[in-house]
Amino acid sequence: MLEHEYHELAETTIMAIEEAVEACEVDIDCESGGDILELTFPNGSKMVINKQPPLHQLWVATKFNGHHFEYHDGLWIDNRTGSELWALLSDAASRQAETPIRLAPPQAS
Repeated sequence: MLEHEYHELAETTIMAIEEAVEACEVDIDCESGGDILELTFPNGSKMVINKQPPLHQLWVATKFNGHHFEYHDGLWIDNRTGSELWALLSDAASRQAETPIRLAPPQAS
């Protein structure tokens, strides 16, 4: 993947995550700046999603663990667990918010 392709894809993904969080029914505070999106849950726990340009990865730090995602065949996949990004985000957000949350990318029109 070329550098500019990575940046465009990663930025689009981070923006989609922010939109999905803002659309969910749980009051999660989103702060974005530069290459970082920080989510603060009602109980004060945090999740951080950020770009790692040298590695062409997205990193997700949850209350429970850290994850490094690489883009393969149209999906961001955790290089340690094999989890897909959106599935992991939904699971981790549900655990941190202590209520079910489903995060999903916007539907293509």
